[in-house]
Amino acid sequence: MTYARTAKGAELIELLRTNDLVLISKVEAILADSGIAVFLADRHMSALEGSLSFLPRRVLVAADAEARARKALTEAGLGPELRDG
Repeated sequence: MTYARTAKGAELIELLRTNDLVLISKVEAILADSGIAVFLADRHMSALEGSLSFLPRRVLVAADAEARARKALTEAGLGPELRDG
């Protein structure tokens, strides 16, 4: 599992990693409906890689929202997309 930190030191947990922009949009919408803030890492890396999708985007949430986010995404049928955690 990948961890990151915000500028203020809050821990972020990676929920999934994908190149599927439709899946990312769906995940963002589900989590927004659940009141969970999402950080999409590597969003602009396609400009550096030439838009060949070598680098997947990572969907991260605050560590204290991880369980709620996993539950919301699993209930929406996206459980198989989640990274182990």
